[in-house]
Amino acid sequence: MDDASGSTGKEKLVVEVIAAHNLMPKDGEGSSSPFVEVEFENQRLRTQVKYKELNPIWNEKLVFHVKDIADLPYRTIEVNVFNERRSSNSRNFLGKVRVSGSSIAKEGEDINAQLYTLDKRSLFSHIRGEISLKLYVSARAEVKQAGLGNGVVVSSGGGSGSASSGFSKKNKKVQQQTPSMAVQQQQQQQQLVQENKTSQQGQGHAKPTEPNPGEIKPVVITTGHGSAVPVASAGGGGIPVGGGGGGGGGLSVYPTGSAHEFSLKETSPHLGGGPLSKDKTSSTYDLVEQMQYLYVRVVKAKDISFFGGGEIVAEVKLGNYRGVTKRVNSNNAEWDQVFAFSKDCIQSSMAEIFVKESNKDDFLGRVWFDLNEVPRRVPPDSQLAPQWYRMEDKKGDKAKGEVMVSVWFGTQADEAFAEAWHSKAANVHFDGLCSIKSKVYLSPKLWYLRVSVIEAQDIIPGDKGPAMMRFPELSAKVQVGNQVLRTRTAAASMNRSLSNPYWNEDLLFVVAEPFEDYLLVSVDDRFGPGRDEVVGRVLLPVGAIERRTDEKPVVSRWFNLDNHFGSNSAESKLVTRFGSRIHLRVSLDGGYHVLDEATMYCSDVKPTAKQLWKPHIGVLEMGILGATGLMPMKIKEGKGSTTDAYCVAKYGQKWVRTRTVVDSLSPKWNEQYTWEVFDPCTVVTVGVFDNCRVDKNMINNSAGRDSRIGKVRIRLSTLESDRVYTHSYPLLMLHNTGVKKMGELHLALRFSCANMANMLHMYTLPLLPKMHYVHPLSVNQLEGLRYQAMNVVASRLSRAEPPLGREVVEYMLDHDSHMWSMRRSKANFFRLMNVISGFVAMGRWVESMRSWQKPVYSTLFLVFFLLLVALPELIVPTILLYLAFLGLWQYRSRPRHPPHMDTRLSHAESVYPDELDEEFDSFPTSRSADIVRMRYDRLRSVAGRIQTVVGDMATQVGFYAVPIRVVAALWGLYVLRPPRFRSKLPSRALSFFRRLPSKADSLL
Repeated sequence: MDDASGSTGKEKLVVEVIAAHNLMPKDGEGSSSPFVEVEFENQRLRTQVKYKELNPIWNEKLVFHVKDIADLPYRTIEVNVFNERRSSNSRNFLGKVRVSGSSIAKEGEDINAQLYTLDKRSLFSHIRGEISLKLYVSARAEVKQAGLGNGVVVSSGGGSGSASSGFSKKNKKVQQQTPSMAVQQQQQQQQLVQENKTSQQGQGHAKPTEPNPGEIKPVVITTGHGSAVPVASAGGGGIPVGGGGGGGGGLSVYPTGSAHEFSLKETSPHLGGGPLSKDKTSSTYDLVEQMQYLYVRVVKAKDISFFGGGEIVAEVKLGNYRGVTKRVNSNNAEWDQVFAFSKDCIQSSMAEIFVKESNKDDFLGRVWFDLNEVPRRVPPDSQLAPQWYRMEDKKGDKAKGEVMVSVWFGTQADEAFAEAWHSKAANVHFDGLCSIKSKVYLSPKLWYLRVSVIEAQDIIPGDKGPAMMRFPELSAKVQVGNQVLRTRTAAASMNRSLSNPYWNEDLLFVVAEPFEDYLLVSVDDRFGPGRDEVVGRVLLPVGAIERRTDEKPVVSRWFNLDNHFGSNSAESKLVTRFGSRIHLRVSLDGGYHVLDEATMYCSDVKPTAKQLWKPHIGVLEMGILGATGLMPMKIKEGKGSTTDAYCVAKYGQKWVRTRTVVDSLSPKWNEQYTWEVFDPCTVVTVGVFDNCRVDKNMINNSAGRDSRIGKVRIRLSTLESDRVYTHSYPLLMLHNTGVKKMGELHLALRFSCANMANMLHMYTLPLLPKMHYVHPLSVNQLEGLRYQAMNVVASRLSRAEPPLGREVVEYMLDHDSHMWSMRRSKANFFRLMNVISGFVAMGRWVESMRSWQKPVYSTLFLVFFLLLVALPELIVPTILLYLAFLGLWQYRSRPRHPPHMDTRLSHAESVYPDELDEEFDSFPTSRSADIVRMRYDRLRSVAGRIQTVVGDMATQVGFYAVPIRVVAALWGLYVLRPPRFRSKLPSRALSFFRRLPSKADSLL
């Protein structure tokens, strides 16, 4: 960390903490003991504690070093208010304020106290109150160096304050000497574990206020110059630093640990509105927080007359928010639009509805409603019936014309919520409104199309080649949509003529319902490099192809080839040609599951054919609550850095997309969705993206792509049935500069199992459908088909409204998971070594018994061994007893929360820059030849070591551990066993083992 004294100038930032008002009581006795902690550029200072005071007055100045005064407008000052709990040596959060550096006054300017409203730290904080601050830059304020030289202490006259300390609470010696230091050590340690610094949007509008000179008196700071440097103690924390003469605060500078920053945090949201506000929607929307909205539905108007006629609009106004309907003709004025105003943003006591000419500001009439008289609607009550209201003119008199309107208070459970115009989208361009609504998408139903090209007869070679006699090079090309595959060139045979080629190859394609494509099979004759001539073709509609659900092959058929297509000269030769034909076996295989996701992260393993589906075993319910601390993804004119975030969740064929929350780094969605679960060993994926189509400059730009913010994967088999999981998941992204936290995503999950016996039975079944084992597909085939399936899904979802972009589908389906990565290879290698480490540890333990390094243990082991030799019937019970005891012992330390992205397991923290650059390189590479040569040599060295290790293992196992005759005998007995003892399906034990959760879910 840079030394704070290295600033370019003598200016210091002065934060004058004056007072706070109407704070939330947090001590359980109707009061609080608040203090303020201010952080700026890794410097942290705090005020004194005001005990038992909800309206405290501090009147203290905190002075910070400014490294570069030119960068100050781009920095932020974070002010946190806490309640000190002396009984438990902890603290409660009372509110926070983030102040932009651009609003800081310079010395000499008129400096007034600003009143800021305290904001929440997360979705679930209960906060109220305001705080008065003065922020300015001064060259006369000084910061003195503390006695130990390891921190900065700012003193204020009058009263004694507690000294600040480091964040380690393990240094018991220091804690015993200074209790106040120990209290603060524990407070800062808990902040590291429980608090995540979130970068949120500006905290409302500052209200200037004039402090009372009789109550708030400035305090003169007399300090010396010093520097802020990181401090480390033997216990891993900072050295406590105290100030003399009634210190008012302190500073402890330390790097935030990534283990806490990237950790999963359990939250306690008020789901379903809390226990005191349960209503009829609690069974449907019980995994989200209730959000109150004012709904205004403008249906139509009548008896509207004005000079010249023309188009009219209706305008709904609530405080500073204004929503406008579409333009309609005055003779048929019907809108039927709903406007939703968040209750948090209501700034007026009445809602007004104006009817205007489309190109004028003056209104033709208006109606208004007192919000205190607006009814509250709770589904499943029927919708409120709209009524006719007589409009008023500018003078308040009854005007000619009526408008049909309904107004009510409701929540996000209301049917009108999804299609309503939202007040927080007031600045969105009209063409971009459709892209911010929540939608549910369904992936198309995918089939594998198998085309077996067997042979052809009476093929006349092409006549475009050279006149001399040549051997025809005949191959079959099959095309479905944009998927094209080709057989090998037919080889010459003594038993077949040149005009009867033989291939007998299977080609697989991915097609989607409804079947709109055609299957085109053509026979090509190659008479030069890249020069092919079509000598015959046949066109088949995919919808007419036979479907099969098992391994029984369909009947093959002969199809006549059309060889008189093209120009008239070709048609004239029809008389001289024979009737060529081709032998095909074509079927739609419904017994497979079409993989469009990475195999280890599948969200669905059902076969395509619906008659093969088994009943669902449970229901997955997810509440997408919100996000905090999102990184700014774009810069808007007049608004600075911001994010327009939305969530996409994918499980099975169902994709859900939340609405886009505009201009917010801490969006709240509070939307709940449900999926049927057919297999517990599946994964639900949730991604967060920035909507680029909100900006009017990007609406018509086809190259605009939604930016990735991060995603979370949760395996259902790690969830307990009927338990609600509420956690904030870190959104981690791997960049070419390293891993970066993009924010936190707050989710509420519940997996409800209908029948526990059925779910346990699933663990004994193969993961994939039967056809994957009876007629398995090769790895290359699966990769190619998965790429084609992803293309089909992306093209279908991009045609929806609003479209789900291709970049979103690719990111959710892990389209680049097959690309080479040295980092992932290391992670998987060490995962494998962890599996073997148990056997290695057992071998070392046995060796220590043999070497008698611990005579007592070796003696007991020898006695126990002789006992088992004397009583061999105790061997099996002893092993079972040991396994049972080991299972019970490890059950105590079982994971209590779902797995999340683990940066250490993924080797994202210790990766070399060149390895990251290689991972993010394009394919084919875009790097220079020297870099590619260096990476190739590195890969050869790694492969050489692997080759040596595999060779040694094969040699040791094959020739030394077991005699070669025994190996051959056992292998022969296994291969030649009777068919009655064979099965192409994996065993139940192997299926159970494969279904167990693995650490692959935590890999980046």
